[in-house]
Amino acid sequence: MNEKNLITPIILAGGKGIRLWPISRSSRPKQFLPLTGDLSLFQQSLLRLKDKKTYNAPIVITNNDYRFLVAEQALECGVDLAAILLEPVARNTGPAITAATILAGKNNKHQLVHILPSDHDITVDDAYLKALQSAKTAALNSRLVTFGIIPNKPAIGFGYIEAGEKEAWHTYVVSRFVEKPDLASAKQMLASGNYYWNSGMFLFAADIFLNESKKLAPKIFDAANIAVRNAKNDLDFIRLDKEAFTKSPNISVDYAIFEKTSLASLVPSPIIWSDLGSWDAVWKNGKRDKNENFMRGKTNLRNTKNSLIISEKYHITVDGLDDVVVIASEDAIYVGSLSKAQNVGALVKQLEADPKTADLTQVHKTTYRPWGGYCSIESGERFQVKRLFVKSGKRLSLQKHHHRSEHWVIVRGTAEVQIDEKTFVLRENESIYIPQGSIHRLYNPGKILLELIEVQTGSYLGEDDIIRIKDECGRE
Repeated sequence: MNEKNLITPIILAGGKGIRLWPISRSSRPKQFLPLTGDLSLFQQSLLRLKDKKTYNAPIVITNNDYRFLVAEQALECGVDLAAILLEPVARNTGPAITAATILAGKNNKHQLVHILPSDHDITVDDAYLKALQSAKTAALNSRLVTFGIIPNKPAIGFGYIEAGEKEAWHTYVVSRFVEKPDLASAKQMLASGNYYWNSGMFLFAADIFLNESKKLAPKIFDAANIAVRNAKNDLDFIRLDKEAFTKSPNISVDYAIFEKTSLASLVPSPIIWSDLGSWDAVWKNGKRDKNENFMRGKTNLRNTKNSLIISEKYHITVDGLDDVVVIASEDAIYVGSLSKAQNVGALVKQLEADPKTADLTQVHKTTYRPWGGYCSIESGERFQVKRLFVKSGKRLSLQKHHHRSEHWVIVRGTAEVQIDEKTFVLRENESIYIPQGSIHRLYNPGKILLELIEVQTGSYLGEDDIIRIKDECGRE
């Protein structure tokens, strides 16, 4: 075991969070959104791990689409990462955790590992630290520890874990895992006092977990092991080998390992915790006014109580309602009963099944990139208008378009524009024309955000009409 028994956190950051639609979508899911404060849930997770007397630098496992979100948000909150591990395909938590644990144990096979979802809201207090210490002690004694949240209501949105015989480390032998129950079963489990919510958090020594993986889930272990061994470095990222990782079964770590092993322990965790898996959970964990309303964005409420109102852009007014949720993104609005907010997932599946609305579940009107992003304002036949925003010191790829020309009008800040062999410096209220086929690049040399309006005209305006000649982000 390492000298100080420091823990290496592994953060799972690849989920899509569809139950928080329309703000959470597959292109920018809930873990990267500021739902309960100024920081995203992912950033809050990182900051819980800054104690260098307890933790090593974290490993984050995510997918290719979120790699720059992970890197940028870690940088924004001042947390250094040990690695950003990229899954080539989604294969659930079993393969993801196995691959990340192999990486964590490369230099120390006994390394303690703490598995953490990136989208939970947790308060670090004495109860949390006590549970962490109990889990650490059990893990040092070759146990695979899961954190069981002490339930305070008969919730049907969580899986449960039944505790068995008590162990010497203030933990219990795991008796069994229970799928999300119906209400009657949840009430019975709550009354028994012997069941805990499954938090999805684990702590164990790398070699103990991997030995169990070899024995209980050899296909997962073999696929993950080869995927790590053949992984490629790409900028600040580690790409798991696609051919190997794809061969892994698609299965959760609960099913693959924890329900089969004889080494599973549960540490009761009376911590302030929420998986923020639905809008009613956001309401419960957010700061509410005297009428029990949670509001964010441009809102006005009158004679309204017990409600959640969030707007990303438009001004929302609500009058005379109770138990309502209104969520307005830039291009979609969800209105429903707050007490039935668990139904959003079913609604999203309905939208996904219709080609006319499928995009509403995938992408936001505003698209974020490592250099900033863009928002579609208007489009029609042979034209499109966008708002671009470029961070200080950032530049877009050197590129050209076969089917469109572009007009840029600077709204705020200073732009350095390269067109073929010439470079221009533009300031507010100045504009420039980029002819079809010209090699061009945009750079923000200033200290403030650069904003401009881009008008595209041409026969084809798709995002795939980009030929990147040179790109600092490593995109083709």
